[in-house]
Amino acid sequence: MSTTTTTSPTGSRPLPELLPEHKKRITPKRPRDYLCWAAAIAVVAGLVYTTVTNENYQWPVVFSYLTTRSILDGLLLTLVLTVVSMGLGTLLGLLLAIMRMSHQPPISGLARLYITFFRGTPVLVQLIFWFNIAALYPNVSLGIPFTDISNPVDVNALMTPLTAAIVGLTLNEAAYMAEIIRGGFASVNRGQYEAADSLGMSGFTRLRHVIIPQTMPAIIPATGNQVIGMLKGTSLVSVLGVAELLNSAQSIYARTYKPFRC
Repeated sequence: MSTTTTTSPTGSRPLPELLPEHKKRITPKRPRDYLCWAAAIAVVAGLVYTTVTNENYQWPVVFSYLTTRSILDGLLLTLVLTVVSMGLGTLLGLLLAIMRMSHQPPISGLARLYITFFRGTPVLVQLIFWFNIAALYPNVSLGIPFTDISNPVDVNALMTPLTAAIVGLTLNEAAYMAEIIRGGFASVNRGQYEAADSLGMSGFTRLRHVIIPQTMPAIIPATGNQVIGMLKGTSLVSVLGVAELLNSAQSIYARTYKPFRC
């Protein structure tokens, strides 16, 4: 940015020049501007009025249930599901993004297949699949290949509704985060990779100190959108019987038969 020089009692100091695109444009108000404001205010006021004055909402009942233990526990579980699934999904997405950019066709092909599959199937279907995975694999043995050392695992006992919810949400979120992170990697200038290589950095050091810090401006806004989507998407785990916020509300109106007052 160019600068101009101004003279002061203490000497000359450079000041940034005010460019035309930085100047605030003043536009005169027209009658249609006031009409738009009036229409918007009228619509909002009408919605607020009908919501507050409609006796069918029974707001005292609503407020009494908002502070119940089941609702607060459901809200806490919703937040925990969001944080855990986003954290694990981001880490797995980072690994998938690195695999996706690999020059080895089998590795990049596996990552591409994973991303395509989990982005192309509904989240609800994935949750139901993981919840019923024990029907396909009732027992899994973990051990050292070509030896007698193994430990059988009861999948039906392991895959509880909460575990199935975390696994399903994490694996689905990882596919989306992988593409977001890969887009962030692509935003880094190729010269940065070459500069890191010229300094003798290893691949991990280059990724940690050069590439990832520069991808943050491109990754963080999209990740924020994913966090909001995950917070809303946790309502799907109610079909598994997980007592998150929606399931807690459903249990209340199943007893009171008042679906809009809990």
